[in-house]
Formats: sequence, C-alpha cells, structure tokens
Amino acid sequence: MRILTNRRTIILMTILAVYLVFGLAFGSPTEISGEPAVAEATHDEGGHGGPVLGLLLGLIVILLVAKLGGDLFERFGQPAVLGELILGMLIGNLHLLGIDVLEPFKHDITLEVLAELGVIILLFEVGLESSAKEMMKVGMASFMVAVFGVVVPFFLGWGVGYLFLPEESIYVHIFIGATLTATSVGITARVLQEIGKIKTREAKIILGAAVIDDILGLVILAVVAGIITAINSGAGDGLSSGAILWIISKAVLFIVGAIVIGGWVLPHYFGFAVRLKGKGVFLSFCLLVCFTLSYVAGQVGLAPIVGAFAAGLILDELHYHKFREKGERTIEHLIEPIAVFLVPIFFVRMGMMVELNTFAQVEILGFAAVMTLAAILGKQVCSLAIFDKQTNRIAIGLGMIPRGEVGLIFAGIGAKLMLDGHPVISSGTYSAVVIMVIITTLVTPPALKISLLRGDKKKKTIQEGPAPAKA
Repeated sequence: MRILTNRRTIILMTILAVYLVFGLAFGSPTEISGEPAVAEATHDEGGHGGPVLGLLLGLIVILLVAKLGGDLFERFGQPAVLGELILGMLIGNLHLLGIDVLEPFKHDITLEVLAELGVIILLFEVGLESSAKEMMKVGMASFMVAVFGVVVPFFLGWGVGYLFLPEESIYVHIFIGATLTATSVGITARVLQEIGKIKTREAKIILGAAVIDDILGLVILAVVAGIITAINSGAGDGLSSGAILWIISKAVLFIVGAIVIGGWVLPHYFGFAVRLKGKGVFLSFCLLVCFTLSYVAGQVGLAPIVGAFAAGLILDELHYHKFREKGERTIEHLIEPIAVFLVPIFFVRMGMMVELNTFAQVEILGFAAVMTLAAILGKQVCSLAIFDKQTNRIAIGLGMIPRGEVGLIFAGIGAKLMLDGHPVISSGTYSAVVIMVIITTLVTPPALKISLLRGDKKKKTIQEGPAPAKA
C-alpha cells in the first residue's frame, strides 16, 4: 500500500514551503496579542487583504492537515477524526522543535469561532441521525443499557479524578466523570455496517442506547457546566439543593420542550418557508432552527451544543415533506458540505491544544491509563442490563466503548470553563482525556468485530447440535 503518492508528496512539499517562506519573511502570521505583526509592512508595500490573510493561511494549513490525516488513518481502517486529531497534535507542538510559525493559530479568535461553529454543526448532524420517535421505540433493553452506560462511567470517572487530583475541587472530579458518559455512535455504526450486522438485535440495542446515551450525557454536561458557571460567577463555594435542582430541571425541560414544541411549531414553520422563492430556502430555515436553539440554550445557561443536538433531534421529514416533494435533497445531504469545511477545524484545533510535553510526565500517563480502564469497564457494565441469553452481551458492551468526538467536545468545554481562576480541565488532564479518546476509539472496531463473529459461530454450533458420534 502506497501511503505517499506523487500527488501527496507535492502537497506535503507545498505545505512545508509555505511554512518556510512565511516564517523567514515575517516570523509569524500574527502576534500572540492578536495584533497583525506585519500589518504596517503590508500596508507600506501596497498589499491587500489585511488581517484576513492570516486567517486564510490558518485555513490552508488546518484543512490540508485535516484531509491528509483523515486519508492516512482511513487507509488503516480507522476513523478520519483520529487523523485530524493526531496530526493537529503534531503541528501544534512544532514549537518543541523550535518552529513557532503555527503558534498564533492556537490563539486566533476567528479560527476559534469557526471551530465552535463546527462543533455546533457536528452535534446538529448527530441529532439528525437520531429521531425522537425512534428514541421512544427503542425498548426497555436499550434504555437500561443507556442508563447503566452513563451512571457507572460517570461515578468511575469521578473516582479516578478524586484519586489522581485530590487537591482539585469536587466539581473538577465530577466534570471528569461527565467526559466518560457519552458514546460515539458513528464509530460503532460504521463497524456494524462493514460486517453486515446493522439489522441484528445487538445493533438495534447499541444504536438505540447510544441515542439515549448522548441525551443523558448532554444533560449531565449541561448540569455540571451550569453548576460550575454559577459558582464561578459568585454563588459561593457551593449551591443549594434547590439551585442544583433548578439547573437539572432546566436542562431536562429544554430537551423535552424542544421535542414537544418543535413537533407542533415546525410543520407551520416549514409551511411558511415552502412559499418563499429563491435558492437555499430549505437549508437556511433548517440552519435557523439549529442556530436559534443553540442561542437559546446558551442564554438559559446551557452549552450551545445541547441546543444544536435538540434541533437535529426534532427535525423530522414529516415536517418538511413539501420541500421533498419539490425535489429538495434531505437536510443530511445539504448540511454535509458545511460540516466537511467546519468540523475538521474543530478537531485539528483540539489536537493543537494538546501539550505533548505532558506525555513525558509519568503521573499523566498513569492518569490516562486508569481513566481509559474506567471508560472501558464502565461501558462493559452495560451488558448486565441484558437478560436475554441469546443476545451477545459482550458485543453490546464493546459497542458502547468509543468516546470519539463526544469526549473531545466535553474536554474542550471543560478547558474553557474557569473555576477558582484556572480551567476546570487543565492541560495535563486534557492530554489524559485525549489519550483515553484515542485508545477507546482504536480498540472498539477490532474488538467488536471479533465478538460478533465469535457470537455467530457459537449460535451456529448450538443450532447444528453436537456432531454425530463415529461408528
């Protein structure tokens, strides 16, 4: 298998040339303070573009790195998101080799905003892949798997945080527990499709549980982040039980309210939109739903991604069937080009924020190892919620393991939340979470395939019965 074709070699050489020329000519695209370092020189020389040139260079580097990294990892049967993350880690730590050209990109406010938009679009896509109606039909088995798969990892993560960070606040330990709750359904779904098991009972339980799992994980994130924000804003060292109950109620009411009210409002909303002339009306009105709920979620003290997920969850084809009758493509297809542009920016920047020198610290590696073990064992407990002996319980537990993009989103939010003057998720803890995400994402595909194929052989042996005795 050829990893570097002539075309890829040319692209890589072009990137290196851009780094070298820009670094030699200007030193860095922008100063860390955010003021253009070469604005005056550019103006004097009659250049055009101003601050946008630094942004364009950032986009060139990030998008090229994302696509090359995604291609490399997909060639080895791994999710593209891992390639985007790991190559982001590499270019984000070039300063360790004395190359500081890319450092300003870590602090570029415009790239940060684009990354935030990327994660909102990502959660909108995750919501679109789910359905409120399907969620109601998943059955008790999926519901119990989801509950076990959230509660147990949450408390295990809490305990690991307390064990390795005893000097930190209890809210830091709780947030670490929250990062272990959600499941990346996309990785598991891809594996199930590849081996032709997407319609099996195990697959239906896993995918149904993963939807509920995401909702419960986002509610926990909203509650924990809300409590930390309230404390940081001057509520004292703690909150009353009534205040905590209100934050929990607010998160639950937002999700439930979006589903209930959306089912009543959206048919009229799209009924009005279908009468409008012009291009892109359908996509624009879908994005309006996404951005409006994200904004409302932020205004009521929840993470905007909760609103984005809720927006995707409530958008049902029944609400916009008139657009489909006119020949419009599905919203999933229309939103894909936007996601292809924005989502990789988020993952590459998440990788760039990792400090590789923390990997040299034994305590960080130990923290990451125990956190990963807790993440894996916590999801394996899901199998205890299945009482049907004909169902492959081990496979269900394995299918719930990968954290993928969801774990990174939680860690990214924690890195921005402040408590007592420092981030809830420190650089060392962030590195440990990234290691956990990488390992759980890598181990799931092969382990799930082996478990399901062994389960098939076992069922086949039972159905055929014992081999006849030789005469």
